[in-house]
Amino acid sequence: MKVFRLDDLDAERAANQGAYLRFLKERSMSAGLYALSAGESDPQQPHPQDEVYLVVSGRGAITVGEETTTVARGSVVYVPAGTPHRFHHITEDLRVMVVFSPPEP
Repeated sequence: MKVFRLDDLDAERAANQGAYLRFLKERSMSAGLYALSAGESDPQQPHPQDEVYLVVSGRGAITVGEETTTVARGSVVYVPAGTPHRFHHITEDLRVMVVFSPPEP
């Protein structure tokens, strides 16, 4: 078993001065914490893995392919591998847990 605390992960991510912290990598999946501040741009490019996002705090919007929706705490978004996507119109600092399958390199 591996157990993680979001507050600890967010503190580690901030200490490393990065928007993303991968905290788990296993044979079939990986997981990380992604953070974007209110008003910030999301520089993501499509990934070769399927992704699931769980918004743990904040508010904004996400566009996946041609579809756009608002997100807030508790939102879960699936992004198929290779699909363009990005968060935008971030009105409250976003903290998003992301799971990749297969794992990111």
